[in-house]
Amino acid sequence: MVRQSVVPEPNGKIRCDACPVLCYIKDGRTGACDRYANDGGDLVRVDPFTVLQHQKRRGNASVVEFLKSDVAKEEWDGQWLGSTNPFITAIGAGTTYPDYKPAPFIVSQDIEGVDMVTVVTEGIFSYCGVKIKIDTDRHLGSEQAIVRAQGEAVGHITTGEYGSQMLSLGGVNHLTGGSKKEGRITCDTLMNLCNREAVELTVDEGARIQVQAGCAPVVNGVKEEVMRVGCGSATIGMFARQWAPFVDEVIVVDDHITGVLSEHQAGRMLGMEPSGVRIKGRRSTPGRYFQVAEPGSGWGGTDIEDPLSLIDGFKPDLARSGLRLLMISTTGEQHAYFVLDDELVPQPMALPDTLKPVVHRIAENCEPSLCTVLFMGGAGGSLRAGVTENPVRLTQSVQKRLTQITCGGAPVYRWPGGGITIMADVLDMPKNAFGYVPTPALVAPIEFSLRKSDFIALGGYEDAIVPLEDVRVELDRSVVNETDIPWALEKKHYEWSE
Repeated sequence: MVRQSVVPEPNGKIRCDACPVLCYIKDGRTGACDRYANDGGDLVRVDPFTVLQHQKRRGNASVVEFLKSDVAKEEWDGQWLGSTNPFITAIGAGTTYPDYKPAPFIVSQDIEGVDMVTVVTEGIFSYCGVKIKIDTDRHLGSEQAIVRAQGEAVGHITTGEYGSQMLSLGGVNHLTGGSKKEGRITCDTLMNLCNREAVELTVDEGARIQVQAGCAPVVNGVKEEVMRVGCGSATIGMFARQWAPFVDEVIVVDDHITGVLSEHQAGRMLGMEPSGVRIKGRRSTPGRYFQVAEPGSGWGGTDIEDPLSLIDGFKPDLARSGLRLLMISTTGEQHAYFVLDDELVPQPMALPDTLKPVVHRIAENCEPSLCTVLFMGGAGGSLRAGVTENPVRLTQSVQKRLTQITCGGAPVYRWPGGGITIMADVLDMPKNAFGYVPTPALVAPIEFSLRKSDFIALGGYEDAIVPLEDVRVELDRSVVNETDIPWALEKKHYEWSE
């Protein structure tokens, strides 16, 4: 926690200027954001300023470790900043609001003989949202359907991608363009998602979904296990050679592209004879069918529970009694084996041992179903003004790749075009890296790193540069133990001005 002396008001309250809310905070209370508190007349930051020690590859272990006093000893894994140098993140650093002052920390350090500067600030993002990738074939809802949290609209379903459903949540229209309740719930939803917490969402005329970064989605109360190996046509291509000796026809049921082995180019290349099966839906190219059923939670992301329902009979001049038919979904979770009788009617049979390995191989090739949460924000006003008095120069430096951007030490993707629009995987960031202000807006860490000479050239605040060693000494003097004021960690102690 970082302590700052503030002149109290006549009523004993102190004024916090970290965001546009401008809370008046009583002694022993926190502000509306739960990030700043009044402790005996001092404004105290209740979450810690952090220094990134090193970053590990994602796995079950914690991604990021931090230090407050010891210099990092371990080597980084290829991050551009170097191998043994600590990297200051913006988590807990504070903001530049209301824009007229330099960023809270502009820190210099020598990295492998290069004098570097890192500008750290916590951005107040009214223009922000999350993009969510949900690995599932289950039908979540129609494209453009409204996604809700606690009954309030917070986003919508966007275009589906390969084996995944995509959601776009947040944005300035939901944060500030609707009712006060909509903005508050949107902000709360975004912060929880970015801090890797589980959030329950509902889709209009669609599914109920539990989403949590790095975890399997729960759709209508059922936890998803795997994402599909590919579309029906791709599945045919991958496993055709392994099926061909033991079966006369394979139909891979898929909401998007259902595959038919004997018609497919892979089957023809293997010398398979046409089975004469008629498939409902729209034929695209040989062995590939669209719109065989409605979307749903059944076979291959369709509403099919009985796979034979997508078959519209067999051509008698091509089909024959005894024809062996395997029907399977794109995950292998559903499969059925049939043999045609003398009337060319498929009769269910036990799956032969010769086919079991291939069915299992489909499942083996399916990756675990996960939720991916990407924070997306536009870096404008206070972020750029905290670096230079001429904000466009920072934008130009970023576009020329002279300035690198990170979020809480994590790499970001910067969208081409104007402005500074970034996306970051929240799993690459420290947990609980995000806060909020009740304007409403998210508070997210952002760092700008560049050569000192380039920083000076773009008109950066040269007088505000502080060597890393001095920052660390100052932190050692300013940081207090959380146990000194445990009430500050409790929630709902705030009051704030309208």
